[in-house]
Amino acid sequence: MQTKLTLRLDNTLIKKTKLFAKQQGLSLSQIVAHYFSLLNNPEPMASTPITHSLRGVLKKSTLNEEDYKTYLQDKYL
Repeated sequence: MQTKLTLRLDNTLIKKTKLFAKQQGLSLSQIVAHYFSLLNNPEPMASTPITHSLRGVLKKSTLNEEDYKTYLQDKYL
């Protein structure tokens, strides 16, 4: 069963989202429904190609959290 939903959003956001939906060949309702379905999905969201290409690059690294903290301290202090 489908139910009508009223959303109050910034006018600029609505315009940009409507343009995106049109470019994708989808309705604004389909875009919102797809996003809502992602929120309820226990599976992790699909990653972008760049993120996917970086997966696992640090598996054999000897760096740890302390190394990262030291790096940040050196960079910003």
